[in-house]
Amino acid sequence: MDKSVWKFQYPKEVKKKGSAKASWYVGWYDHDGKRHAESCGPGARGQNKAEKRMRRLQSELDMGVHQPPSKKKWPTFRQEYEAKIVSNLGRRSREEVKAALAHFERLVKPGRMDYIKTQTIDGFVAARKKERGKNPGSSISPATINKDLRHIRAALRMAHEWGYVPKLPRIRLLKEPEKIPRYVTVEHFMTIYNKACPLAMLPLNHGQQYRPVDWWQAIIIMAYMTGWRISELLSLRKEDLDLNAATAITRAADNKSKRDECMPLHPIVVEHLKRIACDGPLVFPWSEDHGSLWEEFGRIQKEAGIKLPCSEKHEHTDACHVYGFHDLRRAFATVNAPRLKPEALQKLMRHKSYSTTLRSYINVGSQLQAAIDEMPVPPGLKEPKHGEPDK
Repeated sequence: MDKSVWKFQYPKEVKKKGSAKASWYVGWYDHDGKRHAESCGPGARGQNKAEKRMRRLQSELDMGVHQPPSKKKWPTFRQEYEAKIVSNLGRRSREEVKAALAHFERLVKPGRMDYIKTQTIDGFVAARKKERGKNPGSSISPATINKDLRHIRAALRMAHEWGYVPKLPRIRLLKEPEKIPRYVTVEHFMTIYNKACPLAMLPLNHGQQYRPVDWWQAIIIMAYMTGWRISELLSLRKEDLDLNAATAITRAADNKSKRDECMPLHPIVVEHLKRIACDGPLVFPWSEDHGSLWEEFGRIQKEAGIKLPCSEKHEHTDACHVYGFHDLRRAFATVNAPRLKPEALQKLMRHKSYSTTLRSYINVGSQLQAAIDEMPVPPGLKEPKHGEPDK
C-alpha cells in the first residue's frame, strides 16, 4: 500500500489565482488506502506549513499511529450518541444530557466534529455566562454551566473513542462558590408536619380513602427519616414495600446509584405508611403533574408561616423562601452525621463517594463548635463563667 506523502497545488487554482495566492496542500493515503488532502494556506508560509505537515504525517504513518480526519458532522453524531448512549440513562439524566447538548449546539453551532477545539468550549462558556438564570434578574450559575460542561465532556469522550474527534479539547470547569447547604431544621420540620400538612388540598386521586394531610405527613416523614430522593419516593411500588418486615426496596431504574437496594424503615415511618395504604400500584400516588407537587409543597409552607432568607442576587420569588424536597434529604444526613460511621451514612445516602456526602450535605458547625470549646485560652485571659456578663 502506498504510504507516500506529498505537497501540491491544484492547477485550476494556480491558473485562477496565481502560484503565490493559490493554497498549498498535503496529500496522503491512510492505512485503509483512502486518499486525503489538507490545505495549509497560500504563499511561502503555506508551503512551509505543508512541508512540516508532510514530515509529521509521514512519521505517523511509519509508526502506525495516524488517525485520519473525520468528516462526521455534529448533528449526525448527536443523533447517534443519543440513540446509543443517552437512551440507556434514567429519565432525568436523559433530559439533562439532551438539554446540555442542545445548549452547546444553540450557542456555538458546531459543524464537523474534528473542528471542535478548546476555543469552541471556551466560546460556549462565555456565551452561556451571559444568559439569564432560572429566576428573574439572575444569571446562569457556575454550577449550572459546570453541569452542562460535564455532559459535553462525556459526549466528546465518546466521540473520541468512536474516532470522530482526533484530540479531546480541554474543558475547564468554573469555580463554584462554596455555600452552606440548606436543610430542614428540626423546628421547621415540626412546623411543616403540624401546621403545613393539615393545609394540603392535594392529592385528590380517584378512589382515595385517606386525607391529603395523611399523604403529606407520610411522605415528609419518610423523606426525613430515610434520606430518599423525591423521585425514589414517588416511584416506590407497593410490591417493594413490606410493612411487616419494615423494609422498602429502591429500584435501580429509580435511583442514581443504579442498583436495587433494600432499606430498613423506622417504626414511625411504617406507622405513617399504614395510614395511606389503599388500592393502586404506587405507595405515593400523585395524579396531577409533578410541577403541582412542588407548588403545593411551597404553598402549604408559606401559609404555615415559613419564610426562609435568600442571599442570592436575583428577583426573589415565593420558591426562594420555602424548603424543597431535597432539603429533607440534607436534613437526614445532617442529623445522622454525628452518630453514624462515614461508610454507614454513605450507604444510606447511596452515594458512590463519601466526599459527595461530606461536601454536599453534612453541616460541620457542631464539629467546629467543639473545636472552639476545646481551644486553649491564652495566659492572663479570664474565661467568663456561665451566666456571668462579659466585661
